[in-house]
Amino acid sequence: MRQFTAVVNPTAGGSTGAAALLAVARLLREAGAGLETEYSRSLPHARDLAREAGQRGRVVLAVGGDGITGAVGGALSGTGALLGLVPAGRGNDFARALGLPTEAAALAEVLLRGEPRAVDTIEVESAVHHGTVVLGSVYAGVDAVANRHANRAKVLRGAAAYYAGGLRAVTTWRPAHYRVTIDGEEHALSGYTVVIANSGYYGSGRIIAPGARVDDGLLEVVMIREAPRRLFFALMNELRSGAHVARSEVRILRGKEIHVEADRPVPYGADGEVEAVLPVTARVLPGALRVLC
Repeated sequence: MRQFTAVVNPTAGGSTGAAALLAVARLLREAGAGLETEYSRSLPHARDLAREAGQRGRVVLAVGGDGITGAVGGALSGTGALLGLVPAGRGNDFARALGLPTEAAALAEVLLRGEPRAVDTIEVESAVHHGTVVLGSVYAGVDAVANRHANRAKVLRGAAAYYAGGLRAVTTWRPAHYRVTIDGEEHALSGYTVVIANSGYYGSGRIIAPGARVDDGLLEVVMIREAPRRLFFALMNELRSGAHVARSEVRILRGKEIHVEADRPVPYGADGEVEAVLPVTARVLPGALRVLC
């Protein structure tokens, strides 16, 4: 029987990650599994807790949203340790990409008896991040600003918070001039954002990269060039279905190592939490993480 250590973000989703764990924990224990719970004080602390539990051979549960999922999964990347997810945040986009159930009984069944799946991770290098590993995506531009607004929202939750954050970000954004180098080939872009996607989802279910797969050894690079603001608002709505990829303003390429720089200090984010400014390099780590899904 599997032995679990839950690493909990106590403020996930604006409430408590612990509450989301309760129903699943009862089912795990009733089945005879061992479960211990650790509460993280920060993302670095969550990484430390995950590494220590993984070294003891325990299945590490990331309890919260994409921030703690990325931190815990990143810490376990390349170690052989096994990751489980209990989605309890605003976005839960990596759990969505894995097709995880949200109902407690179905999720407990996955954690107890699901087969491990090898998925890719993303190593991030910049002036402030040296070898940081995340799971879902790295995004540079207006969406990083939108995510910051969403994280600071006190009333709105989930997709509504991201949509409101996006509207606020777009109204003040001026196009940046990007240089995007994909496996040694340079591409120029003047526009809104560059998204380096392992998972197809970000921003609480927005399908930014419909063709992205978490286990294909490649990263999908979505570039959205300059367009009238009214068109960008329409494009934001199309992210619900992925229909934006048919627009001429959207270009999608693939690669294993992507370097992004710009003509000004454009902010970038990763997995809903990491915040810094360009330049940044992201490279895929194929099959580096074992996850129950």
